[in-house]
Amino acid sequence: MKKILIVEDDNAINELLFDLLNEEYEVMQAFAGSEAKRIVEKESFDLIILDLMLPGISGEEFIRLFRLSSSVPIIVITAKAEVDVLANVLSLGANDYIPKPFNTIEVKARIKAQLRNYIDQQSDEQTLYKVGSIEMDDATRVVTVNHLAVNLTQKEYDLLKCFLEHPQKVFTKANLFETVWNEPYFGDDNTISVHISRLRSKLSHHHGEELIETVWGVGFKLKKGLK
Repeated sequence: MKKILIVEDDNAINELLFDLLNEEYEVMQAFAGSEAKRIVEKESFDLIILDLMLPGISGEEFIRLFRLSSSVPIIVITAKAEVDVLANVLSLGANDYIPKPFNTIEVKARIKAQLRNYIDQQSDEQTLYKVGSIEMDDATRVVTVNHLAVNLTQKEYDLLKCFLEHPQKVFTKANLFETVWNEPYFGDDNTISVHISRLRSKLSHHHGEELIETVWGVGFKLKKGLK
């Protein structure tokens, strides 16, 4: 089942969209831009429905930040009908927009179209990674070790994907932080170490030994000769 995030601070509209989509999709709700940012850092989605006038951070700022790490489609639903506003959100990375008040039939049709386009784009990219006992299906975001599913947070998943894409590479903390967090690395604040530790623990639970090695003084890499 496809997973959709609704980001809308108007309770009535948020609930209307939830009721409209909940039978066909797995739906999560956020009522502020800052709340949505925290959610997408931990959860993965197939599509986001986004208002622009939000508390916390604006819809425009959310799009800018989200596009640093994800190509998941965004449909803006907004009362802002000015041409320059709509042109701006499209240039920031939104895929489509629907003006308020909206027609529910149109909303469902545009969601289906964006999901279909996104699936078609994904089919042209590499989606399967396998190194030893670790397998990752990037299309479904399913990770298994010895054919047993491993439940990862978004950051843990993105870290593992770095290792699987370059299984022989030694990654420094700066490499990993700037790739996964999309922010400059200013020194050791323990963030990478904590996430690597959690990822190691989850992977080794189904394998019996640690699959990510520490290269002392340098960084981390996948264990050589994984089976």
